Amino acid sequence: MKRITFELLDQLSKEARKSPRLRQNHNLHPSNTSRCHRLLNAIEPASYIRPHRHLDPEKDEGFVLMRGRLGIIIFADDGSVAETVLLSQVTGNLAADIPHGVYHTAVSLETGTVFYEAKAGPYLPLAEEEKAAWAPEDSGSFVKKYLEQLQGLFD
Repeated sequence: MKRITFELLDQLSKEARKSPRLRQNHNLHPSNTSRCHRLLNAIEPASYIRPHRHLDPEKDEGFVLMRGRLGIIIFADDGSVAETVLLSQVTGNLAADIPHGVYHTAVSLETGTVFYEAKAGPYLPLAEEEKAAWAPEDSGSFVKKYLEQLQGLFD
């Protein structure tokens, strides 16, 4: 049996703070080819996840907050914000399930944020049509400003 402990969350957050992408996964599934992916994702506030969608009808994606504050943003196809939810012990919103085909991202709003993620495998890199063309690429010059705008949705 695999256990999730406070010590594991602390270690993942420590690793995320040292990572260039400011996030760290801890896979609970055995391999990238597994049909069901379950993982912990530690994410720091300056980490950017480019908005994207999963077109595979089996790739709905679930997030369960373990610690911290996580903003979930759903976008219309043109990049306008369609919906937001703040996952937090304070708000009482603890999880979100995102249907396939919907553009989305998650933003960390507090250092030490960790969430449990589940979706269908196998792991495949995002296809071009799954990436939001209207959002900056991961290393783009507008990432910092765009991330601040996204985080500002939760002020």
